[in-house]
Amino acid sequence: MAETVSDEKLIDVLQFIAKERNIPFEMLVEALEAALLTAYKRHFGAEANAIVIVDRQTGDYKVYHRRVVAEEVSDPKLEVDVKKVGAPFQPGDFYDEEVTPKDFGRIAAQTAKQVIVQRIREAERDTVYNKYSRKLNDLVTGTVQRYEQRNMFIILEGKDEAILPLSEQVPGEMFRINDFIRAYVLDVRKSPKGPQVVLSRAAEGLVQRLLELEVPEISDGIVEIMAIARDPGSRSKVAVRSLRPEVDPIGSCLGPKSSRIANVSDNLRGDKIDVIRHDTDLQTFIMNALAPAKVIEVELFADDGVALVVVPDYQLSLAIGRDGQNVRLAARLTGWRLDIASEGEAAEARERYMAERSERGPEAVATETDDDAQAAQPVEEAEGEQELAIDPDLIAKLEAFRRERLGSEVDAE
Repeated sequence: MAETVSDEKLIDVLQFIAKERNIPFEMLVEALEAALLTAYKRHFGAEANAIVIVDRQTGDYKVYHRRVVAEEVSDPKLEVDVKKVGAPFQPGDFYDEEVTPKDFGRIAAQTAKQVIVQRIREAERDTVYNKYSRKLNDLVTGTVQRYEQRNMFIILEGKDEAILPLSEQVPGEMFRINDFIRAYVLDVRKSPKGPQVVLSRAAEGLVQRLLELEVPEISDGIVEIMAIARDPGSRSKVAVRSLRPEVDPIGSCLGPKSSRIANVSDNLRGDKIDVIRHDTDLQTFIMNALAPAKVIEVELFADDGVALVVVPDYQLSLAIGRDGQNVRLAARLTGWRLDIASEGEAAEARERYMAERSERGPEAVATETDDDAQAAQPVEEAEGEQELAIDPDLIAKLEAFRRERLGSEVDAE
């Protein structure tokens, strides 16, 4: 029987690595066993049924030749006679015979090192990927490490690197090296160099998560965020509703002396946040979304997804907002295209819109009500309309053919 190869420090090293790198200890031991098996097959033979077992307590590792116990042996390399091994083995059991070479320790140490390091690196990558996959669409905090091609690289939890691409940065926000930063996990990708955590400071989800942190009613499920529209670095509109009649959703989000919404604004580096009351009635919701402007009337054209909005003359510029920001955010919040007109020009604006609809043809002018009425129309009525829609030229030709036949019959008589 070959001498047992052992290393008293091996288990201590693996346990230290597992704790330091946050890798499961069992995963490291399995990686070591795979590395030792590779070394054995490379130097001493390629038996498919060779196995290596590492003692979890002492760190001793041994090589075994595994065979199946059988009543009749057809291949001695794969099977062993049940009479030879005796009790307690039964046919079908595994029988392991130690075959550890005397000089296996030296060869194993040279071969296994690179394999173990590689497996540790892969395990670290999987650990990082799984950790941040669970944090997808959530907030993380870190410090700014460096800039490369205007992309910002951030260290999370003191060791994991993430990237904040230029496209996800907010115009006007400036962060220096070692500055604290809070960002939204937009994506987690696998790459040849390891997992890549993609962050965002421009995503609307960042506003939602910050509100959930500041407003207990949202995290408790009493107040619900229905929609968010954001111009990063400038302004956001948030539509909320309360699931309890006694709870005011807007007051909950603002907090005492607007402290809650102020904290969210501070985290966004000064973004203004409009909290809007959501309403199941679309006209009311659109009116609310255009706040702080007052709305006189909202006319919906569901087939086009357009709402004609009438506001007082003196409120027109407020409703539109600087560079159209207010109406743009309201449109994104509600999902409707909003055409704003002052009270004095409302009639003209409506006529102009109806003319545009007419130019697009009767199919574009048809409303949802007309579509529903047509869908509910009886089959017999629809078939009758198809008979009346015969081409007039065809009717004239048939009539001429009939007269011609009558004239021929008269001549024959």
